[in-house]
Amino acid sequence: MEKLDHIKSHLATLSQIGENEKNGFINLVSRYLSGEAQQIEWSKIQTPTDEVVVPYDTLAPLSDDPAETKKLLDKLVVLKLNGGLGTTMGCTGPKSVIEVRNGFTFLDLIVQQIENLNKKYGCNVPLVLMNSFNTHDDTLKIVDKYANSNIQIHTFNQSQYPRLVAEDFTPFPCKGQPGKDGWYPPGHGDVFPALMNSGKHATFLSQDKEYAFVANSDNLGAIVDLSILILVTPKTLADVKGGTLISYEGKVQLLEIAQVPDAHTQHDSDKCTRSGDLYEPPVLDDGFCYHWWLSLNAVKRLVEADALKMEIIPNPKEVEGTKVLQLETAAGAAIRFFDHAIGINVPRSRFLPVKASSDLLLVQSDLYTLVDGFVSRNSARANPENPSIELGPEFKKVSNFLSRFKTIPSIINLDSLTVTGDVWFGAGIVLKKIQIPDDLNLFDHSEYDCVLILLLPCFKFLLFLTLKFSTELLSFLAGKSENCCKTGRKVGDSGRNCNREQGENIGMTNEPQSLSYSHYWDWFCVLLIGCNVFIVGRKSMAPETYPAEGSMVKI
Repeated sequence: MEKLDHIKSHLATLSQIGENEKNGFINLVSRYLSGEAQQIEWSKIQTPTDEVVVPYDTLAPLSDDPAETKKLLDKLVVLKLNGGLGTTMGCTGPKSVIEVRNGFTFLDLIVQQIENLNKKYGCNVPLVLMNSFNTHDDTLKIVDKYANSNIQIHTFNQSQYPRLVAEDFTPFPCKGQPGKDGWYPPGHGDVFPALMNSGKHATFLSQDKEYAFVANSDNLGAIVDLSILILVTPKTLADVKGGTLISYEGKVQLLEIAQVPDAHTQHDSDKCTRSGDLYEPPVLDDGFCYHWWLSLNAVKRLVEADALKMEIIPNPKEVEGTKVLQLETAAGAAIRFFDHAIGINVPRSRFLPVKASSDLLLVQSDLYTLVDGFVSRNSARANPENPSIELGPEFKKVSNFLSRFKTIPSIINLDSLTVTGDVWFGAGIVLKKIQIPDDLNLFDHSEYDCVLILLLPCFKFLLFLTLKFSTELLSFLAGKSENCCKTGRKVGDSGRNCNREQGENIGMTNEPQSLSYSHYWDWFCVLLIGCNVFIVGRKSMAPETYPAEGSMVKI
């Protein structure tokens, strides 16, 4: 093929990658050009049966014998996908070094979990990090601090492929883009050949390791569970990353959003699982929300046979004004190539990713507790679902997020939270069913059930009318039991009011110098409004910022 020959000729001039990576890239492009990346036939998608996705509580219980557990764990390696950067949260370097709880990073917690596992059972479970060319150098520096830990840490790099210029399929580095922008890591589906090419796979087999537990490094719920082979977690409308298992032409496989036809990118209830536990394809993205237990021997067999023909995901991008194409694969798509593979519908607690600052608020709050590196759900939470949290762009970067919270508020009883605008949080805040509007500061040791924004002129007018009406009503009621003027006429006599010229003023004597208590109330209203405006204005000020005029908090 002309395009493929064109790519091969340019690829031969690139010295940044080895022959294994070049061959893998040519293989991927060849499959793409042959039409393997075409969208699947939507009508052939079927809901997976209980035999394919089984309930977690039907798994056989583990043995109570610690020796048996140790024997099983000694066959295990934990592989964390560590190729992602923290750019979406305003950080540079590997995402796994973002502090998520009590000063500990993702990587700190992972190391603590495996350390405690090794200590508890006297086993030797190693940690393996699959880095990308974006995270490799920084990760090597970071893992040095774990040199004295009770854990062996291994690292290897996934493949590095050149982006293709969409116009003519020339590798981007051959068009004056030799830096990192000319390259991309081809998705986590690359974990299988990359593990083999690194030599780590052979090392583990020589150590009598048989299984690999694979998970994303930012999923705090993805911990070692000895009952599970391959996992899939229930999804909610808060999940924007991941694929869903489907039955397709008699086989179980993963469906990614890139494979969904445009006509089906809206809600399609017919494609949901019966229980609603699996997420619907229309809201999926190119990440994943599951983790696996894999047979290392099966991986060796499939890679050597070149049998892992996962669905290709075209990912068009624009880099410095140039439209480029990335071809990627998802690791979960390999499920259909493994004999006797199943999914397990696990508890929601096994899916706790931190993809944005709203997730960070969840795991840092009293909704979760941290013990021995394990982040667990607080049993005091009555609602089994997590709160729905939406933070505005002012909270997107981790540094901005942290600066806007004096302390993380209590959300143990929160159902939903929406924050927009220039909002600051004080210490000891308790949130319940709240929507926080623009330009507000929530103050120390306050409990918020609601927040109201009123225009100051409207507030003043309504308050004045309320108090004025109350005053006149009191005067009217008081006047019913006495003469309204010196002439002795009662209020309402002959349908006429008393006349000021006759000295017949309601609620006062005929002495012109005396001030009625009605007027006292008028002045009191003005003073009360002024005091409230002053107090609200003072309490609405964030550090070195001021709220929009008329902003007010009801506390």
